[in-house]
Amino acid sequence: MAEWARACLQSTLKIVNSVIGLVGMAMILYSLWMVRAWFREMSELSPGFSGSNPPWFIFTFLGLGIFLCVITCSGHIAAETINGHCLSCYTAFVFLLLVLEAAITADIFLNRNWEEDFPPDPTGRLHELKDFFRSNFELCKLISMLVVVAQALSIFLAMVLRALGPDHVYYYDSDDDSVPARLPLLRNETQNTSYVANTGLFLKNHPWIVRIHDKIRSKS
Repeated sequence: MAEWARACLQSTLKIVNSVIGLVGMAMILYSLWMVRAWFREMSELSPGFSGSNPPWFIFTFLGLGIFLCVITCSGHIAAETINGHCLSCYTAFVFLLLVLEAAITADIFLNRNWEEDFPPDPTGRLHELKDFFRSNFELCKLISMLVVVAQALSIFLAMVLRALGPDHVYYYDSDDDSVPARLPLLRNETQNTSYVANTGLFLKNHPWIVRIHDKIRSKS
């Protein structure tokens, strides 16, 4: 029963962890698209383009996507091996990500001038993303809640797996189990050897065999 529950928890953690990985890959793809647009604007040298300020929004978005993918990989490894240290690191990273998301969400909803807390974005992609969130607020809210629930559930499942620990039955190997399996073969081999030796001695000393040897010697 414990093995079945452990396998179900492993599969559930991998599925929930995949949601975080999908969000990370989407952020990476969007960041690459923004980088392409950035270099295209640089080549065109538009009048409103300022090349002195670095595009922090693009690299921040790309870094968060890579960070989510790394967390997803570590979560899959931790779920597969059920290693206590890996599960602890995974839980800590996801918890820090939740704290960061909560801090940013609180700043946006409680601070009317939240845009002043961030450096100016020369690409204008931050305003486009903000307009997209406003126009698709219900969909974005649903996706955000799904991601938060997936992260919270990942922390819970990782803690439960860490408490259960790995299955030592599969990795247990005792020398006592293999010795009795070899002993009957050795005994049979010893008995067969002694039987063949005794049979050879019996045939060698048989009277009929002795007569044949005597006749051969007399003829010679």
